[in-house]
Amino acid sequence: MKKPDLKWPTIGHLLEDAANKYKDKILLIYEGEKLSFQEVNRRVNQMANALKELGVAKEDKVSVMLPNGFEFPIAWLAIAKLGAIMVPTNINYKEHDLVYILTDSEASAIVIHDEYLPLLEKVREQVPDLKHIVVSGEASFGYPHYQSITHQAANKFKIANVTANDMVNIQYTSGTTGFPKGCMLTHRYWLLMGDVISNFFQTTSEDINLTAQPFYYIDPQWNTILCLIKGIPLVIMHRFSPSKFWQTVKDNKVTFFYVLGTMPFYLLKLEENPALEQNHNLKFVYCSGILPQYHAIFEKRWNVPWREAYGMTETGVDLVVPVEDAASVGSGAMGAPVSTKEAKVVNDKGEKLSDGEIGELVLRGEPMMLGYWRKPEATQKFFKNGWAHTGDLVYKDEKGYFHWTGRLKDMIRRTGENISSVEVEGVLMEHTKIKLAAVVPVPDELRGEEVKAYIVLQESESQNTLSPQGIIEFARQKLAYFKVPRYIEYVDDLPRTPSERVEKHKLVAAKEDLRVGSYDAVDKKWR
Repeated sequence: MKKPDLKWPTIGHLLEDAANKYKDKILLIYEGEKLSFQEVNRRVNQMANALKELGVAKEDKVSVMLPNGFEFPIAWLAIAKLGAIMVPTNINYKEHDLVYILTDSEASAIVIHDEYLPLLEKVREQVPDLKHIVVSGEASFGYPHYQSITHQAANKFKIANVTANDMVNIQYTSGTTGFPKGCMLTHRYWLLMGDVISNFFQTTSEDINLTAQPFYYIDPQWNTILCLIKGIPLVIMHRFSPSKFWQTVKDNKVTFFYVLGTMPFYLLKLEENPALEQNHNLKFVYCSGILPQYHAIFEKRWNVPWREAYGMTETGVDLVVPVEDAASVGSGAMGAPVSTKEAKVVNDKGEKLSDGEIGELVLRGEPMMLGYWRKPEATQKFFKNGWAHTGDLVYKDEKGYFHWTGRLKDMIRRTGENISSVEVEGVLMEHTKIKLAAVVPVPDELRGEEVKAYIVLQESESQNTLSPQGIIEFARQKLAYFKVPRYIEYVDDLPRTPSERVEKHKLVAAKEDLRVGSYDAVDKKWR
């Protein structure tokens, strides 16, 4: 396990070094507009001065609730230079979520787009510690206006008393079980993340990166750091739009990008357009959660190597498959640990398991969060015996690659048999008429738990073209009898986190009796 040396003490120092080195080279591209390294640094300095003038100081928590564009990364980099702490805030939050994040993080300031200001006004009295509100957009409604205060501010800023181990983010995890937890992330965390990934990708000065995920999520942030380190442009999409994606890639001569597991499925559903989808500058694509049966299909359709990577907000980047390993296609392998990490598979007693045995993936090394904000018990549970406990069930193959099989809390126990929800979901989604599937346990007096599947059909399909009996029969042909869902419920969509994981706890909490609204394959009736 390598202990890396970093050239820069903080994110702010990295930005200044990059601005001096790359000057007028383009750093950020958004909807046709371009900003150079020097221009980004100038705007960051203005934002840092404007926030300082308002009273934002070192270690103050600043919520950033902005859509994708130039303003989010500039606000983050300015907060980093100040030595303050950013709280990335989901623009899709409702009142309850927003109050929780602002109060739990102890945010004293917020940079918010005017589109979301009415929501903030509704909960203003519930967040009395919020002292400063900066509004971006066309109107500021009497609050300090992002564009005005930065335009008036000085474009030089001196970084003082900020170190690599200072916290720069409270990054709330998009957890699938209850309220999110805030991961305390340092300058060193982000610098290592960008350094490790850029070295593994072997990026050069000729590369062009793209991000389509929302900036309040972790991926666009590490992509920004990577581009600062390597002196390359980052193309920012307003949001992930399947219909605009490949045109954006082609028009901007993008050479690589990282996407999440569900994104390629939306792209796959588009009508094939080889002139657009295959005529590009891409060298490779990285993705988390590639379903093995689709891996070769992705590569053939889009004419570029797709490789798997694994990481968490808590741990940064952990496992990666090299671009040159074409033999990994379709294997389901997540790869081996990056140079700064160790990984092993353990049982519930913490004992290391042999290759091929399924257990929990545990990690140590860097980058790594400091812990969960204001949650010492959860932190202690996560960092048990000096290892980060991911909660993911995996096995290691003879090649040293790790394979994901499910979550510790995502198992169904039916009549003594352990069933992986992910396995059942994967089989159901092989059906051409099924768009998405989510599998949860239903309490059962006789069997302990039964299997229920929530089904989202393709837009052109209905229950008339794919009945519950048809789904169950399809599952019977591919799964052991005890894994076949007993209950089927059709839904228009599934609740998902920003990282596109299905929020199964919301499905479970929606009904007191999960059988209601389902087709029961045993009793052969709708409940």
